[in-house]
Amino acid sequence: MSRNIHSIQKLHNRNFQKFGLDMNLFVSIVSAILVLGFSIFTIVNPDGSATLFGGVKTYITTHFNWVFVLTINFIFVFTIFLGASDFGKIKLGGSKAKPEFSNFSWYSMLFSAGIGIAIFFYGIAEPIYHMQNLPEALTGKNKVIDAFKIMYLHWGFAPWAVYSLSAIALGYFAYNKKLPLSLRSIFYPIFKDKIFGLLGDVIDTLAVLSVLFGLATSLGLGAKQINSGMNYIFGISMNGTIQIVLIAIITFIATLSVVSGVSKGIKILSEANFFISGAFLFLILLIGPTGYIISTYFTSVGTYVKEFFYISLFTGVSEADMAWQGGWTIFYWAWWVSWTPFVGTFIARISKGRTIREIAFGTIFCSSLIIFFAMTILGATGVYLNEIHNNVIVKAVNANIATALFEMIANLMESSILQSILSFVGMTAVILFFVTSSDSGSLVVDNLTSGGKIDSPKTQRVFWAVMEGLIAASVLMLGGTRALTTLQSAVIATGLPFSILMLMMCYSLYVELKKEIEKHKKYQLTQLKTKLDKIA
Repeated sequence: MSRNIHSIQKLHNRNFQKFGLDMNLFVSIVSAILVLGFSIFTIVNPDGSATLFGGVKTYITTHFNWVFVLTINFIFVFTIFLGASDFGKIKLGGSKAKPEFSNFSWYSMLFSAGIGIAIFFYGIAEPIYHMQNLPEALTGKNKVIDAFKIMYLHWGFAPWAVYSLSAIALGYFAYNKKLPLSLRSIFYPIFKDKIFGLLGDVIDTLAVLSVLFGLATSLGLGAKQINSGMNYIFGISMNGTIQIVLIAIITFIATLSVVSGVSKGIKILSEANFFISGAFLFLILLIGPTGYIISTYFTSVGTYVKEFFYISLFTGVSEADMAWQGGWTIFYWAWWVSWTPFVGTFIARISKGRTIREIAFGTIFCSSLIIFFAMTILGATGVYLNEIHNNVIVKAVNANIATALFEMIANLMESSILQSILSFVGMTAVILFFVTSSDSGSLVVDNLTSGGKIDSPKTQRVFWAVMEGLIAASVLMLGGTRALTTLQSAVIATGLPFSILMLMMCYSLYVELKKEIEKHKKYQLTQLKTKLDKIA
């Protein structure tokens, strides 16, 4: 342990510690150069970059679909094994550690950072898309239930296991093994002290790139989506200036939040977001087709659980099936895997004092079932209204996915006042989701670029929060939607190498957990022997 402490001190001594910063120069400078270089490339040559990275994404999702299917399913089984076995009793931070946050706060932050905005945009759109087009092998007797079971596949147990595993691994090596809270630490059992040098810097740089690209893309696309909603509700024009202002506002609020820390700003915003989103969804449930929503939820969850392994292991063979899977399931798998440095680090940051079993089962099952219900409230309402209003939701989704939520509200009730109130509440929830993703992402980048320090300077948090906003704003302003889509393709392209890292992560974590369990059993035997000797 003392050797590790000495190595960590050497790692942190390499940091640049002036002007209110505490940065690992290699990780910070290389990440900044690559992100800015990539941004400039997409801005200067949007068509060329879109073709290049779009081709890379298509090649990966069609030729390596089996790698993602294998990886995601293995991680799910492995994480369930961790939670159900003796390993599940191990607590992050040691046996005496206490949770820093209540269960409500913990789930609120999981909900906001881990999935958030998807509920409002994909909850309505995805079932509509799947009802129009699914591979024959994935269809049953009811196209509505088929659509929801596939949506659950993409947002449920297996993908949440990816976040859960990375959070467990990061938290265990950081809190139990006293290593830095960064991706490099997970690979200590494999690479030993090399993680404190250049190899570790490269691993953390890959993680920072993934987080920055992902958040910049989300901020840019999110600004366009919010602008679309404002245009639909209030008649505010859709243009770059409005979207830049929206990014600035979101970045400003996120900066205030991240400066105040996890226990204040991020926690408060996440809880507020949970309440506002919950109130909005509850109103939709009451006003909308309540019986149809609940029936769709239970039937779809039952079908999803029943067919879980069949649909999870589906791998397209025909050209049409591979195209569908590449555009949907593999796209999602790559996206989830590439976001593990962000969400996994954040969950680890808020999970000290919780057992591996709590994290494994809490994130996989509790989070999934809550999100299923939330998405079904919106999705089932959209499907129901679409049937009785001459495909109005299908037309909205196909025209502009951002307006689907507000089109649904417009057809749900006749009162223009209620429509405006409900739309405003929904818009507020959407904005808060983007803020909570931005502030938690900034905190993660801050951890990674400081060599895994948990409490780095506030100046540095501001720097990375502003950097995210600037990247999103510049790419959106100069490169447009195509440049943002190219950024998204770049994030997806990182999913393949991260899949290999995730499998290595499983091995590394298993080796260390096995050592701890064996050590604990030896300690128990020694204690038992001591007691027996005293009795004798």
